[in-house]
Amino acid sequence: MVIPWVGVGLGEVLKKYEPTSKAKFVEFRTLHDPKQMPGQRTNSLDWPYREGLRMDEAMHPLAFLAVGMYGKVMPNQNGAPVRLVVPWKYGFKSIKSIVRIHFTETQPKTTWETTNPREYGFYSNVNPARSHPRWSQKRERRIGEWLKRKTLPFNGYADQVASLYNGMDLLKYY
Repeated sequence: MVIPWVGVGLGEVLKKYEPTSKAKFVEFRTLHDPKQMPGQRTNSLDWPYREGLRMDEAMHPLAFLAVGMYGKVMPNQNGAPVRLVVPWKYGFKSIKSIVRIHFTETQPKTTWETTNPREYGFYSNVNPARSHPRWSQKRERRIGEWLKRKTLPFNGYADQVASLYNGMDLLKYY
């Protein structure tokens, strides 16, 4: 989906907290409020939802914190008060309703990586060469389009972000 987000660069926000050289990763946690969010009443996931990025990913100018969309304040259903948007990664990496951001030396365990590590890796980069265990990711259908098109590496942002993963085996580190 192409959405006109309103937000601020994640790197700009993180720099204000002056992370030390020990900070290798950024961990995010979502609001855990089953009264307000009925889906959290189930045991389908280990709540609160957790996500993470390497520091270089978090500091990249394309990663940002969205506080609104379509020129308006972010609605609850879309992740208010603030959500992460990382356009070169799969959408589940864009954690909603963030209430905690934490610097860490060690790679945080993310919700989907913990729930089903065979299907979801830490990096979550769009890589059409790495099929999901239950379906191919070589083609995609965009919302509003009938026909499928070729999935582009890094969601079409390869020129901007591929250098972050130089030397990594992107079939292994998915």
